[in-house]
Amino acid sequence: MSVAALIPAYCEEKFIANVVARTLAQQPGISRVLVVDDGSPDRTAELARAAGAEVIVHETNAGKGAAVQTGLRRLQEDPACEWIVMLDADGQHRPEEIGRFLDAAQQMPAARLFIGTRMSDTRTMPLVRRLTNRFMSAQISLLCGQRIADTQCGFRLLHRTLIPLLLDRAARFDYETEMLIVTSWRGEKIADVPVSTVYGEETSSIHPLRDTGRFFKLMGRYWLRRWRQREVDGNQAAMLPL
Repeated sequence: MSVAALIPAYCEEKFIANVVARTLAQQPGISRVLVVDDGSPDRTAELARAAGAEVIVHETNAGKGAAVQTGLRRLQEDPACEWIVMLDADGQHRPEEIGRFLDAAQQMPAARLFIGTRMSDTRTMPLVRRLTNRFMSAQISLLCGQRIADTQCGFRLLHRTLIPLLLDRAARFDYETEMLIVTSWRGEKIADVPVSTVYGEETSSIHPLRDTGRFFKLMGRYWLRRWRQREVDGNQAAMLPL
């Protein structure tokens, strides 16, 4: 398997070098590490390069979704890149667990998107996050039409054939939810991969009110689209665009 790692980053100079080095050490498997620095005013890009990553820099902060899509466009240009593993730059995802995703991809060839799940061991997860994750995962799973244990986990593995479907989407944190919806609605199976729950010195970049509002706006838009779809003919030619 030819696998590239995609790491969106914003103001992560404290963690990025360690994450990149540990990701590159996952051999065999990882062929390249691409960091998309989303307009960080600190040394994130410099330290990522020094650690061995290929780096793309946004001139201004555009959002996690925009950073991921920039990375996917670059990796799409490489025909040798078959799989892309996405992980956060703040150390919440252990690069040493990338092998779990690669094993799952070999064991479940019908799936082309794998999502890490931290819900099998929530002892170290703050109660508020645990309740929020379970609520949001239940709502998103219902809309997707398949159960996804931890829809809020950004540790993911996707096949390159999904890239065209995942471009020109939401720019912020709601992108990760939209990825699950559009992939499910295309009839793709999404598989869970157990990963560790890691909470340390990292701080969340999610704005509670603003990003929650984006989430519910996104969900409302897709529920409305599903309702409208039921009013059109069931043939594929009549399907509303995703």
